[in-house]
Amino acid sequence: MNIYTRLRDHFIPSVVLDEIFRKEEDIATLESAFRTLIDDGYTEDNAAKKIAEMVFNETGIDPDYGLEEE
Repeated sequence: MNIYTRLRDHFIPSVVLDEIFRKEEDIATLESAFRTLIDDGYTEDNAAKKIAEMVFNETGIDPDYGLEEE
């Protein structure tokens, strides 16, 4: 499962992820953070959850719980 899908599973709106994945530098930062969390012992799911929490805190956006209904 790729990082984009894992982050969508934690309710980051696709418009936010699309913006992140549009820029190579942002993708590299995200992948590096994800790998670091994995190396620190997080599961892939928990690493995605941690990154999602950071995105919500940094941007002030709310989780996209509408995904549950799709």
